[in-house]
Amino acid sequence: MHFFLLKALVVLLSCLLVSSTPIAAGDVGAAVRERSYTFKVKPKVFIISMFPPEGEVWWGIPEFDLLATNITVPGFSPLYPDAHCTADGDICQLITGESEINAAVTISSLVASPKFDLSTTYFLIGGIAGVNPEVATLGSVAFARYAVQAALQYEFDPREIPANFSTGYIPQGSTVPDEYPKSIYGTEVFEVNTALRSLAVGFAKTATLNDSTLAQAYRANYITPQTSIYAAGAASPSVVECDVATSDVYYSGRMLSEAFQNYTRLVTNGSGIYCMTAQEDNATLEALLRGTVAGLVDFARIIVMRTASDMDRPYPGQAATMNLFWASQGGFEPALRNIYLAGIKVVQGILGEWDSTFAAGVNATNYIGDIFGTLGGAPDFGPGSVFNDNPVGLKERGLGRMKRDMVRTKKSAKGKRNVDITLGGY
Repeated sequence: MHFFLLKALVVLLSCLLVSSTPIAAGDVGAAVRERSYTFKVKPKVFIISMFPPEGEVWWGIPEFDLLATNITVPGFSPLYPDAHCTADGDICQLITGESEINAAVTISSLVASPKFDLSTTYFLIGGIAGVNPEVATLGSVAFARYAVQAALQYEFDPREIPANFSTGYIPQGSTVPDEYPKSIYGTEVFEVNTALRSLAVGFAKTATLNDSTLAQAYRANYITPQTSIYAAGAASPSVVECDVATSDVYYSGRMLSEAFQNYTRLVTNGSGIYCMTAQEDNATLEALLRGTVAGLVDFARIIVMRTASDMDRPYPGQAATMNLFWASQGGFEPALRNIYLAGIKVVQGILGEWDSTFAAGVNATNYIGDIFGTLGGAPDFGPGSVFNDNPVGLKERGLGRMKRDMVRTKKSAKGKRNVDITLGGY
């Protein structure tokens, strides 16, 4: 990188010698920086933040300076147009903007940017989330295996559902809440590398997590003489392995949370553990998956880390609106701080063992990818792969008010058979 900067300076100084119009020093500096960006930055770790408080916890830290280099990337959010990198380019960070659309566009723009070589980069998705008190508590740090797009369902107002329905959310293509979705879009579930997750968890467990007196007082409400179902919610923060649900809807309450908890279990064939709620992860993972198909990134190098800022449901006897709108839960600041406290251990672990472990990649011993099996292999969730010898067993919905679904035929990766998949559509 330094060689190319010197080369760019020589070119610029040569232009100055032959030009009759002086160039201001500031313009020279800007031109040199822009010239340097024509040579790709190849990060070892790329931190993905979703909104400013998550991003800012990484700035001004003693371990490294993420603001040493700021690279404007076309397609990033107009609010957060730059990627931030250390001077050597080993560590970078961006802010996607909140919600699935912002995340999808920002990460797609990053993957397509000619300013980066991301082929060996590890991605650390690090943000705050709501937490299921059956599994974890305020301030906890969760590393996911699955990300589930929980709101990609039919929805009825609960005042209009049949008496035997437990929720107004129905899997698409199905007619009852507990039937596996028959209309598949492809972004319902993603699975990441569990071997890499185990390494990340090991690094994170060396951190001393932050807490607050407000959080301690609030979580104490979740254990009562009548029930111990929320014992994890009443405990101290810890590092846990459990999964994240993505929804643009910022929901709160026992009934909605249990509905999405059940859906997570359903679409992961019983293996998913719903514990964190977020707005972006499935969108980020879809963009990275498509980048993997294009040979630009490696889906096996993704870590999904969420820290708990608020409970997804009220404690016994509390109103859901109180839990969401007015309660002083005390988890926001510890959750932000724990992104850094746990995350820095992960970043340092990857960099410290780069040559011995991480440069070559961490071999995934589990299936990784989406519900379609896009990256190869047979998904251990969902109805099966459309790209190998495990045909998707989906049928047309045949709902009277729906138009006929589009049915596409895809050849298996080995070319041995054709399989049909019913895709969503009206």
